[in-house]
Amino acid sequence: MAANTNRPTLIALTALAPISWGSTYAVTTEFLPADRPLFTGVTRALPAGLLLLASARVLPRGAWWGKAAVLGALNIGAFFPLLFLSAYRLPGGMAAVVGSVGPLFVAGLAAPLLGDRPTLRTLLTGIAAALGVSLVVLKAAGALDAVGVLAALGATASMSTGTVLTKRWGRPDGVGPLALTAWQLTAGGLLIVPVALLVEGAPPALDGRAVGGYLYLALANTAVAYWLWFRGIGRLGAIQVTFLGPLSPLTAAVIGWAALGQTLTPVQAAGMVLAFGATVFGQLGPRGGRPTPPCGSRRRAAQRPRRLPGDHGVRLPGAIDAR
Repeated sequence: MAANTNRPTLIALTALAPISWGSTYAVTTEFLPADRPLFTGVTRALPAGLLLLASARVLPRGAWWGKAAVLGALNIGAFFPLLFLSAYRLPGGMAAVVGSVGPLFVAGLAAPLLGDRPTLRTLLTGIAAALGVSLVVLKAAGALDAVGVLAALGATASMSTGTVLTKRWGRPDGVGPLALTAWQLTAGGLLIVPVALLVEGAPPALDGRAVGGYLYLALANTAVAYWLWFRGIGRLGAIQVTFLGPLSPLTAAVIGWAALGQTLTPVQAAGMVLAFGATVFGQLGPRGGRPTPPCGSRRRAAQRPRRLPGDHGVRLPGAIDAR
């Protein structure tokens, strides 16, 4: 009963992550130096990961060193560069349109990796969400850049795979989502560093506006947002959480209209209604259903009281268990 009572609050808190990500475009264009997407990716991920790691004070152990590296590469290290590459090479909101099919990617991966067969309702809701986002952000354009399209598809596939594996592997016994988020952000940020130095060279000089923008991206937009996102994946279904993703381009459109002087046409307004309706519908599970615990949690429950080596983190003195 308590889980059902807190479910709307959990969904609302998880939704704050894509809503925050929807502000990334406005902050990047208005506050940050131009043409430095990889440096921005490093600055978003690595300081946030180190800050959360210092707060949680829990290191991976055993197999979780490899798992954390894989999740960090999928959710951060590959996702950030591919996302920025697609945004620079595709017109208008095409990258957001490709990203909006994330629920369909997750639904396809959930069958072999989680044993959750997608329903017709899930597929139709995912198509409706993608169509709604398309109406909001997609504008007339000429020939599409093949590299940009492949990068957008790669970013969506990377994040979708990371989302499903996050649900499949769960968390090490006794480790909260704060530490799991710290591991992924740190690993992903470290993976981007050499690519950024090779492609973009030395970091740019920063003024006060840029410093403020990067602080916002690292703290609210990344540290807090990704903690809420991974926390939601652990307590809700992977498909259900992914259906919150369209809130990101919708938020970007609202910010553009309210703060940047952009206009919204009737077609865009209709697309917002359709995408938001699909997002809400994607949160409505079967009547009386409960969130499915992560596979790791089910496995640990079946194996208690025996504890497996390598399935828990190394807790340092003064650690915070922020579950």
